[in-house]
Order: sequence, then structure tokens, then C-alpha cells
Amino acid sequence: MICYDILPTHCGDLLIAINERGLVHVDFVAGLRALPDMSGWQQDGEALAPYLAEFEAYFAGHLQRFTLPLAASGTAFQQTVWQALCDIPYGETRSYGDIARAIGKPNAMRAVGAANGRNPLSIIVPCHRVIGQNGSLTGYAGGLEIKKALLQLENIKVK
Repeated sequence: MICYDILPTHCGDLLIAINERGLVHVDFVAGLRALPDMSGWQQDGEALAPYLAEFEAYFAGHLQRFTLPLAASGTAFQQTVWQALCDIPYGETRSYGDIARAIGKPNAMRAVGAANGRNPLSIIVPCHRVIGQNGSLTGYAGGLEIKKALLQLENIKVK
């Protein structure tokens, strides 16, 4: 059973979904990526309360590292990339090349970008902290304005 709720934020409404193991989906409702099929999901703000509280603390500038259990599914390569994204400290950025080198596959920048784009846990797995090698903003499933707002929330200067 997947339970979900919608959290209003200054960046837009955030869809947060969990199963019995932890977070399975976090995405901006008005983002560029299509939302998952929610036909079998159940809205349950009470079950999501501890998750919503951490997101509220993050958006208020009081939380830098999430402690929520994660249960996103992906390939072994995607999981490796997502773990490398989680290693990017709050307030810092990395390039796709940096991530490729961090996972021991320095020529896999495009594959890293693809895995980054399939990240089902926006913000928690901080793909918004990945920017172009030249410091420019690159794609983000929530849209570049939301990416810019998240980086600014973390006091990261953006071009």
C-alpha cells in the first residue's frame, strides 16, 4: 500500500509518497515530469506526518540532512548514482563529471545524467545540487525555477 500527501511549499506543491519501508516518491506536482499513476494510492496525512515535518523544517531552513527511511526502486547503477547524490553536502554542488568520478566511472557522465533524471526522491536525493561543469543550471524535473529556488534556499549562488 502506498500512502501519500501533498505539502504546499514556497516552491510549489510537493507530492510525498511512502510504503511500509519508507519514501518511494517525492516530486513537485507542477514539475516537468509526469506524476506516477496514483490510482491505487491512499491519501493519509497522519501516516505522512513525520515525513511532512522534515520537509517543512527543510523549507524553513532548519534542516540540512534528512533522516527518513528511503525505499525508492531503481537499477543498481541508478542506486549508486543516487547514493553519490546523497553524499553532496548541503550548500554545495557537483557536476555530472564529479558524480561520474565519485562512483568510479569517469566516462559515464551521460549515464549519470540519465540516472539523475530518473531520481524518484527529489530534494531527499539532492539532484538539484548537480549543475553543469561551467556552473550553469541544467535540467531538473521540477523545472529550473524550482531548482534555482532550492539552491538559493541552501545559500548556493547560481548563475
